[in-house]
Amino acid sequence: MPICRRNAAYVLTASLVLLATACTGSSGSGASDDPDAETTLTFWHGWSAPAEVKAVQENIDRFEEAHPNITVKVVGNVNDDKLNQALRAGGSKGPDVVSSFTTSNVGKFCSSGAFLDLQPFIEKSKLDLDATIPKPMLDYTQFEGRRCALPLLGDAYGLYYNKDAFEEAGIKAPPKTWSEFTEVAKKLTKPRGDSYEQLGIMPTYHGYETVVSHYMSQWDHAYFAADGTSNIAEDPAFAEMFTYQKKLVDDLGGFERLEKYRTTFGDEWGAEHPFHTGQVAMQLDGEWRLGMARDAGLDFEIGTAPLPVADDEADEYGKGFLSGTIIGIAPQSEKQNAAWELVKYMTTDTEAVVAFSNAIHNVPSTFAALKSPDLKADPAFRTFLDIARHPESSTAPNSVNGATYQLTLQDFGYRYESGKAKDLEAGLRKTAEQIDRDIEQAK
Repeated sequence: MPICRRNAAYVLTASLVLLATACTGSSGSGASDDPDAETTLTFWHGWSAPAEVKAVQENIDRFEEAHPNITVKVVGNVNDDKLNQALRAGGSKGPDVVSSFTTSNVGKFCSSGAFLDLQPFIEKSKLDLDATIPKPMLDYTQFEGRRCALPLLGDAYGLYYNKDAFEEAGIKAPPKTWSEFTEVAKKLTKPRGDSYEQLGIMPTYHGYETVVSHYMSQWDHAYFAADGTSNIAEDPAFAEMFTYQKKLVDDLGGFERLEKYRTTFGDEWGAEHPFHTGQVAMQLDGEWRLGMARDAGLDFEIGTAPLPVADDEADEYGKGFLSGTIIGIAPQSEKQNAAWELVKYMTTDTEAVVAFSNAIHNVPSTFAALKSPDLKADPAFRTFLDIARHPESSTAPNSVNGATYQLTLQDFGYRYESGKAKDLEAGLRKTAEQIDRDIEQAK
């Protein structure tokens, strides 16, 4: 996935808010076009980097070779804003197949009908998705039983560490539990005046990928109760995570000192990322960081490992947070059967998934591709393949109002870590009430 949009899953735009109220599609069971007829499809995607655009086109070329009757017109660099406008407008100039980087908006896409229901096509093709795709990836491509998307490669989050810094500090292996992680982070931290020569990790919620949902993935937790209401004030895992993160902030120098140091960091997507420069010795990040770090020409050896887990859940070490690109069919398309052939190929054909993964260095989204001998994966990258396969790996659940509940919880995290919110129990209760109000209003 493109390095320019990693935080897209947490960004809500005005147009996407409108999407939640748009009834733009109907069931795919009424598709009547002949998929064997000569036809042209239009596919919109968000990749923009030259190498990524080339990789997409190469995948399309393979599809056209396997389906000589179908020509695909590819349009790249399409963000969710433009995608939403096209899906609302309809018409013959719109896309047939669409993709998005924003997994947290799947609840909107599915509930509003902005993406077509794929279940009739899946049943007709006799696809066993449970046997084909890891569960977290299936989870983030459906909402309340309506499957309106499939995963098109994925992201797995783990721990990057500076092996040279570990050796200098006498640390033999990456930490497996959060208590071990605290001790490692403190050993790696080198204060200098009121700042740092080196910081073990930037633990604040603004610390490049150290967001609430990524931390929470390492505790057994449930964002919502069975009745759909927020569970964050009732599930003790949330209080445990917030308590742990706040103590880690305090142990590494306190919020103000850390935030002052954070202002010296370079761009998250550039060569001056703090992990690249040695300003931090550990970084929570996705699989894409490996290629970026190597491209930056680092003068130290990179280590990768799963993130630590809660101390009383040590048997689940190896799990992590998963997200990724989604792909679906525009409900206005008059070529839905042909469009399904493209979606099915790009998401379930092992050769196609492996080739695309090799080209853009994202995690394959099928079991067969994850274990394919054709997959180019060195030991550092295989860490993320293992995380993707781990049965306890998870993703943030979808909601009818997209990422709003994540943003609300994240905002509370900012207040709590900074000391502005002092009563954790009361804060979580108030935040849960706000989440429930927002969801009810969206409905």
